[in-house]
Amino acid sequence: MTTTSIPVSEPLTRQVSHHVSQSVFDGSRLRVVLLVEVYDGAQQQFLETYEQLRSHVESVPGHLGEQLCQSIENPSQWLITSEWESAPPFLNWVSSEEHVRMVKPLHSCVRDTRSLRFHVVRETSHPAAGDGTARGGLQTSPRIGDGVIRHALTFTVRPGSEEAVGKILADYASPEPRVDDTTRLCRTSLFLHGNRVVRAIEVRGDLLAALRHVAEQPEVRAVEEAINPYLEQDRDLGDPESARVFYTRAALPAVHHVTAGQEDPAARRHALSYPARPGCGMRLAQLLADRDEAAADDPRSPVLCSTIFQRDDVVVRLVDVRGGLDAGDPALSLGLTDPGQVAELTALLDDPDGGDASAPTGGDLARALEGARMRLVTDRRSPDA
Repeated sequence: MTTTSIPVSEPLTRQVSHHVSQSVFDGSRLRVVLLVEVYDGAQQQFLETYEQLRSHVESVPGHLGEQLCQSIENPSQWLITSEWESAPPFLNWVSSEEHVRMVKPLHSCVRDTRSLRFHVVRETSHPAAGDGTARGGLQTSPRIGDGVIRHALTFTVRPGSEEAVGKILADYASPEPRVDDTTRLCRTSLFLHGNRVVRAIEVRGDLLAALRHVAEQPEVRAVEEAINPYLEQDRDLGDPESARVFYTRAALPAVHHVTAGQEDPAARRHALSYPARPGCGMRLAQLLADRDEAAADDPRSPVLCSTIFQRDDVVVRLVDVRGGLDAGDPALSLGLTDPGQVAELTALLDDPDGGDASAPTGGDLARALEGARMRLVTDRRSPDA
């Protein structure tokens, strides 16, 4: 048996001080890949529906072009690839009610779909757009991940039912963390803020497989049925179309994640809600991401890990904090330490009382922190996560 040794002069090193596992804000082009399995005999219906969708998406800001491909081995398998100037325009489009309505006709002719999103890092050629359309650049350097996929779901319940819903969600039995040989649930955290519920999950492996696994567990299905009467948006999880529309609208994707590269078993998990002014959700999330990037290199910051979730004007920041949110300067926990950006960030926050958008200081920061804090319902980590 032959063995190969690593020379002492060339040690293998691993970057652990600072890594980002997911970010949509680097300005690079986005490639979206949609794998589709069409019902036998429904190809013509699929093509006609796709043409209607394609003719509309061409006018969506940020869309650069796409291709429709059919498998040479299995005619029922199709591939749709689209290119976008960057991730934010695509995320705005795919989370819109207009998109929900437009893709609905596809569901009657498609057996299964799988969507994958990638930033463009390298390419062999880059022909200039002939129509003068602005194009995004390449991702400047590969990001270093930690093998964990982060995702969240959010929905609202009827006002006055928060305590009942919180008790139901807190009392459920955790599902089996092992999904298959390659996928495992790592952590589930549930929070309430007013009548809004946020469920954040961490997965190693295949996110879609994990979501399906959780939805099929009897203990989870019982909890979902128990909270149905309290939901503001009616759903019937026994009806595939109703369930699909509900979970499409409930999806709260992670748009940025950063960790300071430090571990502290005593760190506490918190969630902060930053409701944005209409149309300002993505910009607000980007400013928070910028502040979290800077804080990751700041030894004063108590935040060890931060994930920002955003959909429309709902922005949620999940943080693991050394010593808890109440320890130290509230500006550090809120991500409001840069005087030059505080005013812009607070101007993007929705103010139901119609107050001014001046930057908070002193006691205002403490009140802002308390107002943003979401109530922890449950936080469960798999034993070997």
